[in-house]
Amino acid sequence: MNTYDQIIQLSLERGFYFPSSELYSDASAGFWEYGPNGVKIKNKFLELWRRELVRRDNMLEIDGSQIMSKNVFMASGHLSNFTDPVVKCKKCLSSFRADKLIQEEANLEVPERMANEGVNELISKYGLRCPLCKGEFSPAERFNMMFKVEIGPNHDEAYLRPETCQSIFVDFSRIYKVSRGKLPLGIAQVGKSFRNEISPRQGLLRLREFYQAEIEVFCNPSQLDNQPRYDEIKNTKLRFYDQKIIELTVQEAIDQKILSNQLIGYYLALLVEFFDKTGIDKNRTRLRKLSDEEKAFYSTIAFDFEVDTSIGWLELVACNYRSDYDLKSHSTTSKTNLEVMDDNSKVLPHVFELSLGVDRCIYSIMEHSYFVDRENDDRAVLKLKPYLSPVHAGVLPLLRKPEFKDKASKLLKNIQRDFDIFYDESGSIGRRYRRLEEIGTPFAFTVDHQTLEDETVTVRYRDSMQQDRIKMSDVKSFLYNNINDYSS
Repeated sequence: MNTYDQIIQLSLERGFYFPSSELYSDASAGFWEYGPNGVKIKNKFLELWRRELVRRDNMLEIDGSQIMSKNVFMASGHLSNFTDPVVKCKKCLSSFRADKLIQEEANLEVPERMANEGVNELISKYGLRCPLCKGEFSPAERFNMMFKVEIGPNHDEAYLRPETCQSIFVDFSRIYKVSRGKLPLGIAQVGKSFRNEISPRQGLLRLREFYQAEIEVFCNPSQLDNQPRYDEIKNTKLRFYDQKIIELTVQEAIDQKILSNQLIGYYLALLVEFFDKTGIDKNRTRLRKLSDEEKAFYSTIAFDFEVDTSIGWLELVACNYRSDYDLKSHSTTSKTNLEVMDDNSKVLPHVFELSLGVDRCIYSIMEHSYFVDRENDDRAVLKLKPYLSPVHAGVLPLLRKPEFKDKASKLLKNIQRDFDIFYDESGSIGRRYRRLEEIGTPFAFTVDHQTLEDETVTVRYRDSMQQDRIKMSDVKSFLYNNINDYSS
């Protein structure tokens, strides 16, 4: 069993995530749900994102509508450009996303924006057939991934948002005014987006309904090399990929023209520093600059932040310099002037975007944290950062006798409002330790015979399995000191 399958099995068995409506045979693919442990790790991941990125520079956060009018997506270009190539089997009528099919069947990297003619040529060149029935494919077509909805008795046309950022763009003018904004201004949003993927699969990695955490930085295009706080990150190391990994500081990347300006360098550095704190191995990450064929239609400069997993390199964050594409398009379509005053001049801001796929990040963190301890009975351990662990600590009475349970209940009552605690009194103490370690719990407090004598408990450490004794009255301060250590 490879690591991907181990994570899926762990997620299903321990309530991290699972398929939606799995009781029913007609449940659609591409919809997954977070269980109790998954919700906790997701919320803690997002709080880390807010801590390290949003609050660092006093960014603003909004919560926009998931359904937006047709005009929004006409202006944004999604109705005409948000497409993937699809081929259909003439024999069994199964549909496949063409670029992914070619990548898997012919082991070729295919740009997402390759024209239909190029797709057809590759399918013909490599003699590709339907993987289900070996039938021939019809010519490639473009499939728009927008989910269309109807509003009200008149069936007004609207769409589920394919990305969270459009509400940021259409709300920008109001937010700038009411917040007394000044460029550069970061606006963030967390929420669900919806894409009608042709062939969703691989759990959280390709979904039709998914979480995004997006940051849009509105900036003055004439001030891109006057980035506040740039000196704080100019020596941060970034790992760029172009045939091979090249490690450069932000300033070196700018000097070598790999990065265009300080603003892009600053936010890429913050992104890398953030992921250093998630438990993802930084030596298995890279920033890959996209070619013109790979870039999204709205992007002029694009980097993908990618992570190495057991099933290949996975894009976690799309980093796009969108120039004035969005504000200009919405200004034209809505006939509204979206220029703002920056110091003494009017400017239509440009935008740099960090669009993060939350679900993929959760999977990657779990995979990079997963460890099988061969020296200790093959115990499975999620070595999560304590502040990301779904359960911070376990409280375990050694025996089910009333005196042990009373002490354990007293300890639980003292700490459960401040931390996520799991109380467990069933099974051997060794088995209880294993259950906690498997979901990433960093500490376990055992109420034993000595507790009855001196009000101390055994604290067991997940990674080392070492044990110490501390006073029950010190447990809360112990957790505060150890859970909230954000040093990477």
